Amino acid sequence: MPRLGVDFGRVINDAAGHPSGDDTVFLGGTEERMLETPSMEGCFEALQRLCDVLHGHIWIVSKCGPAVQARTERWLLHHKFFDETGIAADHLRFCRRRADKAVHCQELGITHFVDDRYDVLRYLLDLVPNLFLFGAQESRPPEPIVATPTWADAERAILATLSEKR
Repeated sequence: MPRLGVDFGRVINDAAGHPSGDDTVFLGGTEERMLETPSMEGCFEALQRLCDVLHGHIWIVSKCGPAVQARTERWLLHHKFFDETGIAADHLRFCRRRADKAVHCQELGITHFVDDRYDVLRYLLDLVPNLFLFGAQESRPPEPIVATPTWADAERAILATLSEKR
């Protein structure tokens, strides 16, 4: 059964798109300003469709400290993320080091992972068969990592891997 892992910052949450133009407001702004941080364009809709296709087998796997973890949890609830996407609220994992995302992926049997950082995906190369580098990047990632600048691209690339297996 395919299982998708998704990073949070700059993949689900679009700090760079904050109405104030301050991309650090999620990390250190007031609670109200943090909650104003938008989601990435098309994220909720793509994840809802993928959740249907994957029968709910989607997890958020995020690297952060305790304070940002608490903010992430509040942001997800405030934006009704779980209601809007159909992803289970207990499908949320946090770690303190980027390399530890591999531990979660192994425990969960993740087969697909979306992250905006190449250095994270490097840790997953021998573990997760389908890796997607999200967002605008300065250069194309090396194979087998697939560049996915937008959620439309990510959804299309993930679905393509699923149809190949049928």
